[in-house]
Amino acid sequence: MSDVLAVAEHRRGELREVSHEVLTAGAELGAGELHLAVIGGDVERFADELDRGAVDTIHTVAEGEEFNHGVYVQALEQVAEAVDPTYVVTPNSVNGLDYAPAVAESLDMSLVTDAVGVDTGGGLTVTREFYGGKTEGEVDVFDDRAVVTIREGEWDAPAGAAGASIQAFDADIDETALGTTVNGFEEAGSGDVDITEADVLVSVGRGIDEEDNIPLIEELADAMGATLSSSRPIVDNGWLPQDRQVGQSGKKVTPDVYIAIGISGAVQHVAGMKGADTIIAINTDPGAPIFDIADYGIVDDLFDVVPALTEQFA
Repeated sequence: MSDVLAVAEHRRGELREVSHEVLTAGAELGAGELHLAVIGGDVERFADELDRGAVDTIHTVAEGEEFNHGVYVQALEQVAEAVDPTYVVTPNSVNGLDYAPAVAESLDMSLVTDAVGVDTGGGLTVTREFYGGKTEGEVDVFDDRAVVTIREGEWDAPAGAAGASIQAFDADIDETALGTTVNGFEEAGSGDVDITEADVLVSVGRGIDEEDNIPLIEELADAMGATLSSSRPIVDNGWLPQDRQVGQSGKKVTPDVYIAIGISGAVQHVAGMKGADTIIAINTDPGAPIFDIADYGIVDDLFDVVPALTEQFA
């Protein structure tokens, strides 16, 4: 049976949602025991929050407050030596992609990144997207053991408490071999909101025509108590800041409700919002790709529909 070691991720004292998703992906990968490594930060609180789904054992490594490449590599080498997993599952994040290759090399495992699906029916097969998300393909892994990084937003969080065994793992970290330290954080291009945390997003695309029409969408967002976001052309034109952009080159969001206004639904944008629970699209083109994934669609002029919606919510 295949045991799996998943790795949690946290930032600035808070778990990232992908920490739950690696558990769901890990459960799909193995029929054996599911282990989770929580490295650094408030490990006891994080372990309690992550005691969900099929996880059997949570290993807490109390080393530092924030991510450090050397600490993660050394800690995971030692946890893996104790667990002997067939697969290691990490987020396909900046941090995950930092340490996953080094861990794969150290453990003599194959490495497959940016997975959007996994199947172990006949050996490991990983589904990935290619050509900017225009198509999907399958990667067969012929080695028996592998490190897999998963794309955020592709798996649901596991349901229900697991009652896992939470064990403090005493990792022997060689401080002289770390090479780097975290001295602090500087927010790059930070704005007044974090669209990844919004429950409801009202998103605007090139159908808005010009910058002077943006307030029309802002009024709807305000009336709904929603957060304003956008597709890439709006940011490229300088009409909204970078932190509002949803998509492959922006942010991946998973709100309860996503309202796409004047957005055609290019694959690069869809990659960032398809994890929303409910998608509502407003577009004059009935053949717009956004309607392929929308739960509700309005084929009409946004300049007629948006004021009517704003009036309803005001």
